[in-house]
Amino acid sequence: MTPDPVAITRAEVAHVAKLARLGLTADEIDRLTGELAGILIHARDMGELDLTGVEPTTHPLPLVNVVRPDEVEPTLDRDEVLAAAPEVEDNRFRVPRILEAP
Repeated sequence: MTPDPVAITRAEVAHVAKLARLGLTADEIDRLTGELAGILIHARDMGELDLTGVEPTTHPLPLVNVVRPDEVEPTLDRDEVLAAAPEVEDNRFRVPRILEAP
C-alpha cells in the first residue's frame, strides 16, 4: 500500500502546533492528525471534480448586498476623546508595548 500523498503525519501536526504555540496533549495531536488528514483528502477529492461548464461563484445562493450604504456622519471630537485617555502621545492613544524592538 502506497502512502496517501495528502496524508499528514503526527510529527507534522506536532510541528505546526509548536509553531502556533499550541500546547496540545498527545491525545489531541492524535485526534487532530486524523481530522486534518480527512480534511486534506476531502480537499484533494474536491480538486479532482470535473467542473466543466460550472460557473464560478462566491456563494451558493444569489445574495445581494444587504449592508446600508456608507454615509458620512458627525463623529466624536478627537481632543475630547483623547482627553479621556489614560495616556496620549503625538495626538494618539498611547498603549503599552507588547513586542520587543528588533
